[in-house]
Formats: sequence, structure tokens, C-alpha cells
Amino acid sequence: MDEKSKALLDDMHPRMREVFQRIVEGYLDTGEPTGSRTLTRQLSEKVSAATIRNVMQDLEHLGLLDSPHVSAGRIPTQMGLRMFVDGVMEVGDPDEADQRKIASTLGENDTVTAKLDRLTSALSGLTQGASLVLAPKQSAPIKHIEFVPLAQDRALAVLVYANGNVENRVFETPMGQTPSQLREAVNFLNAVGQGKTLEELQRSIAVEITRRRNEIDSLTADLVQMGVSVLQDDDGNPDRLIVRGRSNLLDNADNAETLDRVRMLFDDLERKQDIAQFLNLTEEGEGVRIFIGSENKLFSLSGSSLVVSPYMNADRKVIGAVGVIGPTRLNYGRIVPIVNYTAHLMGRVLSD
Repeated sequence: MDEKSKALLDDMHPRMREVFQRIVEGYLDTGEPTGSRTLTRQLSEKVSAATIRNVMQDLEHLGLLDSPHVSAGRIPTQMGLRMFVDGVMEVGDPDEADQRKIASTLGENDTVTAKLDRLTSALSGLTQGASLVLAPKQSAPIKHIEFVPLAQDRALAVLVYANGNVENRVFETPMGQTPSQLREAVNFLNAVGQGKTLEELQRSIAVEITRRRNEIDSLTADLVQMGVSVLQDDDGNPDRLIVRGRSNLLDNADNAETLDRVRMLFDDLERKQDIAQFLNLTEEGEGVRIFIGSENKLFSLSGSSLVVSPYMNADRKVIGAVGVIGPTRLNYGRIVPIVNYTAHLMGRVLSD
């Protein structure tokens, strides 16, 4: 929370703070505005509806509440939601039943991809939102590389890791390359790449080409660099992003405006590369981060919120991210600890 918001919250009269809290909690629970008559039955002290309306007007003047209709009911603004999440909301441990449901999805003999897929599905089921998982980059040593010709100007690069995982990408080959140059490129890559990680090969390939320039011609060198470049599992690789639970957002769309926002969100989710880049922002710090509405430029048009956390390996290095996306009235108090628990679980599972 920034200093201005903290000061504003600290200076609030207890009555104003309680009114604010009740209205936000009501909105997160039902999506509906809360009126003064409802609050007279909820507040810890007995005050008149007129007094409550005055407090609500003061909160609206501060930019924390908004009146969506002509009625006297209020809902929180984005600024109000941010203040609530940062300064009022209490976050505890996830419910034990939720922990068991997430942990029980893991099979001992599952591949990493299968484990992540199961965890992502469990997360979307528990939170009733769309869940996102950015899978870890592949860091195992290279066992073998192969280029399979597909057309005169295209080939399939196949990468086999020492742990048995396989990745492949289609890439454009240089104009004028021949089958013999394709074989030379593969032989060169296997000679210099075996036993290295893909990241290590990427860093050293230019030096290796220069050092062994007598072994390959310039066209083959271009082919080598193109092949390594397309295999490099960078942050924008959409194959690293797993998305589950889109139907949950459709089921929760209770009016035409909300449905339009969900459709916008689906369009955003199709731009997986942008999302993967956004999720990688979690590498800037540890712990769960919450992006509300327009704070998240990727989902600002759909007015969605994102709760996201990095997960780490045994060396405390960030290797991926897990998150839940949904409407701004997410149940943050429940979802934050679930996302945090899932991130820790993923880190432990992938470090085994």
C-alpha cells in the first residue's frame, strides 16, 4: 500500500472504516451494491440510515466508493478494492480441505507436464476462476538434436533431453540450403551441444561457430543459429502456458455486460505470449501479487483481476508462476492463500 492510502486508512474513523469494509465484503460476496438500510442491520453500533448515508457520501468523495445506479447503494471503486486488499483484508492459511484437494491431484509417476496440468485444473475448480500456470523452463542437459526437412524452406527442429523430455519447433531454413548442409548443421550441434543445457548452448553457439569455422560454411552456420534460436525456450514461448477453467467465467456471467467482458478476457487469453511475458513479472519479487482491473494493462479492457505467485526450485530460483484470473470481485481472502499454497506445492514437486 502506498503512503497516501495508508495514511487515509489510518485516519479513518472506526465507523467509516466498518462501513467501507461491509460494503466491499458485500460486493465481493454478491456483486451487488449495499445500501444504508442494509448497513443499519450489520454495523456493530446502532446508527440511523441518514448517518450511514453521510458516511457513504464521504467515502465516495474520497474515491473509495461509487454509485452504479440512481439508488442509494454503493460498490467499491478500483481504488477502494486496492485499499481493502492491501490494508483491511485478512489472509490466513488455506482451508485444509482445499489443501487436500490440490495435493491429491498429483500422481507419483506423472510427468512434469501432467502434474502441472492436474494442479492447474484443481486450482480452477477450487477458485471457480480461470487458472494459469507458467511451466518451468527446461534445464536438463541435451542428449540429441535433429532437423527433419518438411519443405524446401522449412524444417522441424527436435530436441531430446537427457531426462527423456522432447521438444520440437518448426522453423524457416535459409534460402538455398541443401540436405547435406542440414545434416552438417545437426552433426555440428550434437558435437558441441551434447551434455549442455539449451541455455548454455545458446550462450556459446556464436563462439563455437567462430572457433570451428573450418568445419562448416556460412549457410550451415546460419542454419545452426536459426535452429538453436527457435528451440530456445524463451519467456514468450506459448507452450509454457497452461490455462484451465474458462467455462467457470462464463458460468459466473450474470448479465450481458459481464458476458461481454468475459469474451474480451477470452480474447486476451488467446494471446498466450503476452500473458507469459506478464506472468514473468513475478520474478521481480517473492510472494503473491494482486493486480486489480486496469492495474493489469493486459486485462484492463475486460476489467479482470489476477492473483499470481512465482514458484521456485530447491535453490530458491524462480522457475515459473501460477495464478487465478477472474472478475474484480474475486474472493481475494480465500484465493490468495490457495494460490500461495499451490505455488509452494509446485516448487516442492518440481524440486523432487
